[in-house]
Amino acid sequence: FFFFFFFFFFQAEDGIRDFCLSRGLGDVYKRQVHGEGVREGRGKYVYASGWEYDGEFLANQKHGIGRLTYRTKGANTEDNKEEYRGEYYGYWENGKKHGEGLFTYPNGDTYSGWWKYGKREGKGTYTFAETGMKLVGMWQNGEFTQGRWVIPNGNYFEGEFAKNQPNGQGRWVFQNGNVTQGNYTQAEEERETPEGDRKMEVKLTWNSAGGIVESSEHVNTCEALNY
Repeated sequence: FFFFFFFFFFQAEDGIRDFCLSRGLGDVYKRQVHGEGVREGRGKYVYASGWEYDGEFLANQKHGIGRLTYRTKGANTEDNKEEYRGEYYGYWENGKKHGEGLFTYPNGDTYSGWWKYGKREGKGTYTFAETGMKLVGMWQNGEFTQGRWVIPNGNYFEGEFAKNQPNGQGRWVFQNGNVTQGNYTQAEEERETPEGDRKMEVKLTWNSAGGIVESSEHVNTCEALNY
C-alpha cells in the first residue's frame, strides 16, 4: 500500500506558523510540526473515524492537557450523521489518559478524578446520570475498590468494593442519623435476558452486624424511604 502526504502552510492569528498534514487516510493534523513531521506542542488532530483531539502533543503522542471527543461517522446512524460517543478532557502522557481528568460517557455518566495510563486510578467520583447515584473514593486498575456509594437522598454505604459493587466490611449511614454496620457478600447468578441470551449478574446480600441478613433490594428500599 502507498500512502500520500499533503502539506499546507498558513499563518495563524497568534503568529505561529501552522502546519496541516493529511495522510491520505482521512486523518488530518493541524498546528505545529517539528523536525521530520513530528507533532509537537499545541494542535488539533481529526481522525478519519470522526474522533477529534484538541490539545498538546509530544513526539507525535497526546501529551499534556487536551480534549478528545469520540464520534462515529455514519456507522449506525441515518443520513451519515455523526454520533456522539463521549469526551475526555484532562491530562495525557504518551498517548494515554494519565493524571487528573473528566470523562463524559455517551449515556451522560461522568467520571471525574485520576487516571493511570488509560485506566481510572486513585481518587475519583463516578456519577450515574440516570439515577444520580455516585461512587466516591479510590479506584485501582479501572475498578472502584474503596469509598462511598452515595444515594441521591444523601444516604450512603461506606466500605469495600469489588467489581464496582459493595463487597466486604462497611456501614450504611442514613440521613436521620442511623448507622448500621455489617458486610456485603457477592454471588454470581446466570439470568436470561429478554433477547434470550444468558448473562452473569452479581447478587448482593447485606449481613448486618446484628445477625440480620437482608437483600440489597430491601436495604435500598429502606434508604429510599429515609428509614
